[in-house]
Amino acid sequence: MNELFDTRQVRRAFSRAAPGYDAAAALQRRVEAHLLDSLEHHVKRTGADAPPPQRVLDLGSGPGRAAAALRERWPKAEVLAFDLALPMLQQARRQAGWHPLRRGIVRVCADARALPLADNSLDVLFTNLCVQWVADLPAVLTGFRRALRPGGVLLLSTFGPDTLIELREAFAEADAQAPHVSPFAAMTQVGDALLLGGFRDPVLDREVSVSRYRDLPALMRELRALGATNALRERRRTLTGKARFARAAEAYARAYGGADGLPATWETITAIAWAPEAGAPIRERGGAEIASFPAGRIPIRKR
Repeated sequence: MNELFDTRQVRRAFSRAAPGYDAAAALQRRVEAHLLDSLEHHVKRTGADAPPPQRVLDLGSGPGRAAAALRERWPKAEVLAFDLALPMLQQARRQAGWHPLRRGIVRVCADARALPLADNSLDVLFTNLCVQWVADLPAVLTGFRRALRPGGVLLLSTFGPDTLIELREAFAEADAQAPHVSPFAAMTQVGDALLLGGFRDPVLDREVSVSRYRDLPALMRELRALGATNALRERRRTLTGKARFARAAEAYARAYGGADGLPATWETITAIAWAPEAGAPIRERGGAEIASFPAGRIPIRKR
């Protein structure tokens, strides 16, 4: 199978970005806050008197801000923080020394495509701006559903296809031979992937914001600081030449430039969905519906 993304490049980019990531990640923090607010949907669904979760995962945890917020919300829960880039976890561990809410969090270097977790072992799976680096979204969501207990909740955010559309168009004009900006799933595709992955009652939201930059180098510096570099497997393996970069900068300025600088669009999609109750049929890719039950719930009649 030809993977869309080079996972090693994703790991390298976020590993390099780890020391300064938290300072540059203003958008990521804003989306994270919105996603944490979405937990109120779960509280309303389960009821305020429902037992608190026992195990919570922050997937793609980066410097660990969301893991700390989840620990503050549920201080008795076991909080896990998984990230593909080990330096991100090391950075979070260093910060834990002065941040009491970040102590006691279990940090694991792991790939979202193959979670090292037993079936039905999570109550909450929180993942902020992580799954856009995974090509097969239904497959990874199926893995999330496998790890969640029946009725467990998934909170997810990702980038939509309008993200960095200006940059995509500028580089396409300057260099049509290789892609420079990753493709992102539309909100309808995310919703379909959640249902295909077996989740119930998804609630999705979409937001578009625009940031401004002095010039193209300023935008590219911020993207590198965030680890959001080109990780496509079919990308150019050599540095973008000065001539190609200059053509892209000229195309960007010609199409979008103004007195207030260059715009960069960010489309974010957030979703909350629930793992099905035990025995609920799950639609698999072939179209068949499969139901599974814990063996202990199968009635036995003695003769």
